[in-house]
Amino acid sequence: MKVFTLGMVIALMIPASAGFAQTGGMKSHDAHAPAAQKGASAVYAASAVVKKVDAVSGMVTLAHSPVKELNWPAMTMMFTVRDKALLGKLAVDRKIEFTFIQDGADYVVTTVK
Repeated sequence: MKVFTLGMVIALMIPASAGFAQTGGMKSHDAHAPAAQKGASAVYAASAVVKKVDAVSGMVTLAHSPVKELNWPAMTMMFTVRDKALLGKLAVDRKIEFTFIQDGADYVVTTVK
């Protein structure tokens, strides 16, 4: 009886491990993830109105237009600004055109016009 039970456990584990290997393990949960999450360095563009600038933390809050490539509607959200020179172009209520990338969980402003 123990041999039969052990055989059943092994038989059930083989298809599960094959499926796990085909999906690349736990690395990717979403086959439709944006390109930046898949290792590509995609650059996205949008227009926005600056809502808040925090030069100390290097963060800016933008009310931006839809970003079709990411399936984002228009919304207000925080972005990281690593290039401190860009902070001079950001003032509350200013309308801007900007580009950004995704770096891990952060969205980073790369240009401002």
